[in-house]
Amino acid sequence: MTTFTVALVLVVAAAGLLRWRRPAWYWLTFGVTLATLRVLVRYASVMDACGLTVPPSRWRLALARVTNRPVPVSRPPRILRFRPTRTGLVLRLGLRPGQDAFDVAAASDRLRHSFSMYGVTSREVRSGVVELRMTGYDVLKRVQMPAKLDTRLMRVPVALREDGSVHYRDYRAIPHALTLGATESGKSVYQRNLVAGLASLDVALVGIDCKQGVELFPLARRFSALADNPDTAADLLDALVSRMEGVYQLIRAEQRITAAVPDAEIAADIWDLPAHLRPVPVVVLVDEVAELALSTKKNDPRRDRIIKALVRLAQLGRAAGIYLEICGQRFGSELGDGITMLRAQLTGRTAHRVNDETSAKMAFGDISPDAVLAAIQIPAGLRGLAVAGDSSGGWHRIRAPHTSLRQAVNTCNRYADRTPALPELAPFRPELTSSSEAPVPLSKTAPVTA
Repeated sequence: MTTFTVALVLVVAAAGLLRWRRPAWYWLTFGVTLATLRVLVRYASVMDACGLTVPPSRWRLALARVTNRPVPVSRPPRILRFRPTRTGLVLRLGLRPGQDAFDVAAASDRLRHSFSMYGVTSREVRSGVVELRMTGYDVLKRVQMPAKLDTRLMRVPVALREDGSVHYRDYRAIPHALTLGATESGKSVYQRNLVAGLASLDVALVGIDCKQGVELFPLARRFSALADNPDTAADLLDALVSRMEGVYQLIRAEQRITAAVPDAEIAADIWDLPAHLRPVPVVVLVDEVAELALSTKKNDPRRDRIIKALVRLAQLGRAAGIYLEICGQRFGSELGDGITMLRAQLTGRTAHRVNDETSAKMAFGDISPDAVLAAIQIPAGLRGLAVAGDSSGGWHRIRAPHTSLRQAVNTCNRYADRTPALPELAPFRPELTSSSEAPVPLSKTAPVTA
């Protein structure tokens, strides 16, 4: 056996081992080169087999007849851009006259088989331009967030999408969101990633955890207010409504609507105010909404008060810089009056594994039937896998990187100095003590009563 043969066998064995044990490393070393050659060589024939070509135009046929040349072949979409990434390939295609973006989306599964890729998704960039994102391996099996992240004010990375791109939670684009998921579906890990991402920003965190605080109270050093029972939650929500009304008064006083002020500088929300006057934004995390909405009484004043406050915050809170993150296992009409009105205000939707189709419909039934089907197909063995969508009808499969409670606690402790003290929420701020035996024992401060 020659030296070249031995070297070739070693390379093939190393490639096979990497593909089995470390698919990401295999893609970066061998897969990206092989996939690039495969796509470029097969491109025209694959597009023709998938019905994504157009016949030659009449003038080209006439010119071929006049010059006695062969009949022109059908033309596939033009490749405007070809870019390898850390998870796959990105092709930007220019559609031919008569082609539609829906044709490319409908052929995504056939393109996946033809190009021997793990997944293919398409989106319309603009009229006549479609972007194909191909993944070379299962990026959601072992989530690895990229080193470079497009973080900005009120925009945090929380998960990885199935096409290899990062899923961001952008509060200025989607102010309020609903997260559903059964027990052990990964909902808590998603919430920890969200809190850890927000911890480094100039934002106030407010938590309502009616499971006696077991989920949010370990992160208390970064929270400006916390409630662990419905009674305290009702008072806390009323305080948030009062803060919202005060912020609106500030915006009205600083609207600057004189004729000399350009339209772009007229203040309509906190982000139009000067930086020295802008109130700190508030993110409200409700860990289990059913504990707030369920009641054994037919007409429960406390329950009606809580739902009314949540609905008001969802309808009016965006301009005042108050954003809602509602989590729960179910979010249907059985929770009582007003719950459907609240759900309609929650633009962002994320559903982890659910136990029945009805729960998936609570998240996506009024958005996309395809997202409902994708949510009920999430296997029990893949904790953290979820379907994320919004009111536009678009949706993606996502999975958050595993973040332990200790990691989230360490992050919150590191940025504890960024926790703003809000006067309206001072009675609900958790008391923190420390000792050599218990570094961060927490105790709940009861609200001040008259």
